[in-house]
Amino acid sequence: MIRPSRPLLEVEDLRTHFFTNEGVVKAVDGVSFHIEEGETLGLVGESGCGKSVSALSLMRLVPDPPGRIVAGSVKFEGRDILALSETEMRYVRGGRMAMVFQEPMTSLTPVLTIERQITEALELHKAMTRRAATTRAVELLEMVGIPSPEDRLHNYPHQLSGGQLQRVMIAIALSCDPRLLIADEATTALDVTIQEQILELMKSLTSQLGTALLIITHNLGVVARYADRVNVMYAGKIVETGPAEELYGSPKHPYTVGLLDSVPRLDEPVGTRLVPIEGEIPDLTELPSGCAFRPRCRWVIDRCVNEEPPLQKIATLRRSACWEFEGVNRSRRGVTTKIEPAAEETVPATDDRPLLEVTDLAVHFPVTRGFIFERRVGSIKAVDGISFTIKPRETFGLVGESGSGKTTTGRAIVQLTRPTSGRVRFEGTELTELGGARLRSVRRKIGMVFQDSYGALNPRMTAGKIVGEPIRAHRLHSSSREYDRMVADLFEAVGLNRSMVSRYPHEFSGGQRQRIGVARALASRPSFIICDEPVSALDVSIQAQMINLLEDLQTEYGVAYLFIAHDLSVVRHISDRVAVMYLGKIVEIADRSELYANPRHPYTIALMSAVPIPDPVVEKTRRRIMLEGDIPSPLNVPVGCVFSTRCPLADDTCRNEMPPTREITPGHLIACFKAEETG
Repeated sequence: MIRPSRPLLEVEDLRTHFFTNEGVVKAVDGVSFHIEEGETLGLVGESGCGKSVSALSLMRLVPDPPGRIVAGSVKFEGRDILALSETEMRYVRGGRMAMVFQEPMTSLTPVLTIERQITEALELHKAMTRRAATTRAVELLEMVGIPSPEDRLHNYPHQLSGGQLQRVMIAIALSCDPRLLIADEATTALDVTIQEQILELMKSLTSQLGTALLIITHNLGVVARYADRVNVMYAGKIVETGPAEELYGSPKHPYTVGLLDSVPRLDEPVGTRLVPIEGEIPDLTELPSGCAFRPRCRWVIDRCVNEEPPLQKIATLRRSACWEFEGVNRSRRGVTTKIEPAAEETVPATDDRPLLEVTDLAVHFPVTRGFIFERRVGSIKAVDGISFTIKPRETFGLVGESGSGKTTTGRAIVQLTRPTSGRVRFEGTELTELGGARLRSVRRKIGMVFQDSYGALNPRMTAGKIVGEPIRAHRLHSSSREYDRMVADLFEAVGLNRSMVSRYPHEFSGGQRQRIGVARALASRPSFIICDEPVSALDVSIQAQMINLLEDLQTEYGVAYLFIAHDLSVVRHISDRVAVMYLGKIVEIADRSELYANPRHPYTIALMSAVPIPDPVVEKTRRRIMLEGDIPSPLNVPVGCVFSTRCPLADDTCRNEMPPTREITPGHLIACFKAEETG
């Protein structure tokens, strides 16, 4: 392919600052890069490094005040868009350059139909009549894979699923045939199967239309799978850039190495310990002298303290902002074995009783209609007859897409949501029959760590009081002095400074708040902790810190975990056994090594295929299986196998009969008629 002499987009020394009462936040501080026609460029980095502000700057959408582009140039199709009037920019924005945002529900207008939100762009940029724009809107929805597009035109955003809303956003973005499409964390909140559908859709459509694609994300696997070149951003600057295969194969900046070492991979040996990047991104109002990454760098030298390294050429298409790039290498990760607990804490070998037994658990929520005279019209089968056990000190992973019933299972175990039927036995006690003080006494031994670390913490209580609340509630202390010591010890156990006990939740970072949640879960001295998506909202480096912390605490305190997540790489890394859940049912259970080496259910196979591996070379040769459609509504569960509507192997038997759960090898359970065909 012959490239034009001038890139489609040329960004030179872009600087976007935010002027606040605390000082000037240099969110983008001298960024330069380019994008060729038809090229896919990945922009990666932790939250707060300046990725999204860079994208907003390209679109001239930085809120003013407090933000302002203070220097630099952005040449798009040969024109400096920073010099355009707002009227001229309106025709560039949406017409020639479009953006897909992370949150479609907040990006779409809730009071306008899908039809109106697509047609208004066509009427403005293409001067179409309302009828012609509506016809084109149907074509666009069909192109992005929305079923029954004519009917969906009349829907409002709240009537569509997250995956469908993101498809609508892509349809709007592509409606006017833009030359550049910017995807700003466009798939971060989606399940891996829907993420794969959306990214494949964007990649194929941009290839067909010759559109350039800028993918902004913190997911290194996504960039490895789809990007031609990669820019790595840190503290408002690009610190490394190059072709994807070269950059992943031989990173030349310590930050890039740190990001790659922090990510659990499906293809690495079981037992590999993650190497997180210690510390956090610096305050952009008070950047350290010299290299901004030096407080977190393991290759730091004296020169890094006083001299800021430029983004220098190290190969034909490679650049790195590091004085020691020649000495940077991967990787410090190595295979480790679990540290066994002390002998006096070891569960006796003769005790084979499970810590937790869940038998035929079902949680159905009634659906009613009518205001004065309510009548039941159906039920949502969030959990529909699942069974599993968890042993002492074991980590049991529970994976599946959003809506599969994972969180409801966790809540039903601890009786925060009362089961419709089934049994939950914990340490020999039947929890479904308990209430009041007896249930509270058992709950002391069960901790919970929630996904939303901010929402789970009382903003009016100090961190010390939040962590100490279970100690007071269960009267685990004999004096105020002992209480203070126990709280301080818990802070130290999860890697927080004892001096932080008097701070409030808003004064902590996301990773620190999650550590507070773990400390609170440990406060009542539990033998079992339910971790509900505890790392899914965190950056990869903070995620690695949390995973290592949970593993270390399990060794020290001997707790068992129910680890709920949708990221199969994380679950593989931390779990001993794994259950795969779909639409309220468990479809496969096996030991970690067996499940990942020999998945037998079509849904499990598709989930693993959808998880990208952060290695472009590996991604090019991987077998790919694309799941079509979304998970059905639990209000209208398919007859027969719950997966039959999306399964490539489904036949009439699957569509009419629910397959029984059977053991195909010792410890490997599966609910599928076609297991022999997938082996």
